[in-house]
Amino acid sequence: MLQVAAPNLLASITAEERRFLEALDLGRLPRHLAIIMDGNGRWARRRHLPRVAGHSSGVQSARMAIETCARLKLEALTLYAFSVENWRRPKTEVDFLMRLLREYLGRELPSIHKNNIRLRILGRLDELPAGVRDDLARGMELTAKNTGMTLALALNYGGRAEILDAFNRLLASPRNGHGPSSPVTEEELAAHLYTSGLPDPDLLIRTSGEMRVSNFLLWQIAYAEIYFTDTLWPDFSRARLLEALVEFQKRERRYGGIRENDAEQLSKPARAAGR
Repeated sequence: MLQVAAPNLLASITAEERRFLEALDLGRLPRHLAIIMDGNGRWARRRHLPRVAGHSSGVQSARMAIETCARLKLEALTLYAFSVENWRRPKTEVDFLMRLLREYLGRELPSIHKNNIRLRILGRLDELPAGVRDDLARGMELTAKNTGMTLALALNYGGRAEILDAFNRLLASPRNGHGPSSPVTEEELAAHLYTSGLPDPDLLIRTSGEMRVSNFLLWQIAYAEIYFTDTLWPDFSRARLLEALVEFQKRERRYGGIRENDAEQLSKPARAAGR
C-alpha cells in the first residue's frame, strides 16, 4: 500500500482523496480504464438547467479523470463521449456537443501534449462534421509520438458497429497466407478493431446509476470488472475515481476460472470416493 508516495502523487488532495490514495497499490492498477460518462442531462434537470449545462459541467470531470489517470501512469483511458445512437437527440443538443468538443480540443490539447499523452479516436470518424474531423486529426498528429498514457475518445462509436467494421476490414485485407475459407481467429479480429494495439479494459466505470454497458466496447470488456456508481458524471470527483480504483483492487479476477482454494474443495469428494 502507498504510505510515503501517495501524498506526493497528486497535488492539492483532500483528506478523503488521501485516504483512498493511500489504500491503492500502484502495482495493481488497471492498465486500461474505460468510463461511460452518464448523467449530464439528469444533473442539469435536477438544477432546473438546460441539458447542455450538464454537458458543459461534465467537461470538468473529464479533465479530472484524464489528469488523475495520467499521474497514476495508467496505460490507457477511454471515455465514451458520443455514441452512434446520440445522433437521435435534438439537433440543437448535438450541435452543442460538437461545438463543446471543438472548444475542449482547442483549450486542452496543448496541456495534453505537454503531459506526454497520446490522443486516439475510436469510432466512425467519417460521419462527424468536417471541422470536428479536422480538429481531431490535428490533435492525433500533434500527440502521435507521445509515449505516456493513451487517451482514447469514443466518438460516433458503437460496439456492434466496431465489430462489423472490423469484419469488413478483415474481409478486405490479405490474411497472411490464410485461405478465404479458413477460420478467423480472435487475434485477427482484434487487430482490426478500433482499439487495435491497446490492452483490453481491466475496469469499466459507469456513472449515474444505470446498470448496462450501452453498446460500449462489447468485444473488449469480456473480462473487465464493471463498477456502477449512482454519482452523476458532473459530480464524479477525483475521490469517486480513486474509490472505484480501490474497489477494483478488492476484486479477484479469474477470467472464467476458479480460485485455487475452490479447486481444492472440489477435488476433495473425488479423492474421498477413490479411497
